[in-house]
Amino acid sequence: MNGTISRDGKPLPAAPTALIRRLEWRARHAVNTSLSGNYRSAFKGRGMEFDQVVKYQWGDDLRDIDWKVTARLGEPYRKKFVEERDLSVVLIFEDSPALQFGSAGRTRRDTLLEAAALLMMLSSVNRDRVMLLYGSPEGYWIQRALPGRRGILRLVAQLLGQEPPPLDGPAVCTLPWTLVRKAAARGSVLLWLGPFAQSPMPEPWQELQQRYQTVGVRADDPWDTELPAAGRLSAYDPLAGRLVSINTSSASERAAHARWRERRDAHFTRLFPRSDERLTICGTDDPLQELITYFRRHGHRGVYT
Repeated sequence: MNGTISRDGKPLPAAPTALIRRLEWRARHAVNTSLSGNYRSAFKGRGMEFDQVVKYQWGDDLRDIDWKVTARLGEPYRKKFVEERDLSVVLIFEDSPALQFGSAGRTRRDTLLEAAALLMMLSSVNRDRVMLLYGSPEGYWIQRALPGRRGILRLVAQLLGQEPPPLDGPAVCTLPWTLVRKAAARGSVLLWLGPFAQSPMPEPWQELQQRYQTVGVRADDPWDTELPAAGRLSAYDPLAGRLVSINTSSASERAAHARWRERRDAHFTRLFPRSDERLTICGTDDPLQELITYFRRHGHRGVYT
């Protein structure tokens, strides 16, 4: 697989400006209201270098409260760590024909693209450094966001404007993990968004988990969870490249689907053993609300503590 840093100078398809503006507004609004300090504390490691004491804000990690300063000044203060000002986020988007399935008018790919855009914008609002690796069966490219709002919006537009892999082409994507290890600093947050097919675990994965803070984000179609009880249905299989007939009333077909789901979930769990290292977003749910719920759930205690 050949890797490219740009795309040989070819212009990328423009993503809808209105969509990017809407996502940016929602991300900023979430940081200022719903998320508060939960995003930051969810991605905060322990044992970081102490920087200074600052006023405690709702959503900050309670364990960071400096009780001596709080008692002396009569209001809560907390310890701030250098890592809070210097966080690197590596977002890996693994594209695949398998993502181009959707039973409810929205594909898995649509859901993951929106989640990826929101994650990059949330990182930007928190002044984190962002690097994006896009991989597909056709190749990959890697790009760091330029400092400032325009830099992250340009990177978001580049991802949202990316053409999906052709359905009649190869289906397997090989991500350049060696390049990730060289390009990303130790301690970075590694957000991997993809289909997480039942393929072998990447050879350096255990080393990467020790080196980085890893989180897997998966998109599920409602049919992934449970087949509808609707008799015989026809659906387009993006991997097979053809229409397939499914008898949803057949006990054997429903049992086979349940076994497939169990194997898929088991593979996802092997990659990300801790429940707070993985997030599944259903295609009928709002990706931003799912991210807010995730950060609220894990923000107060820290994902990697």
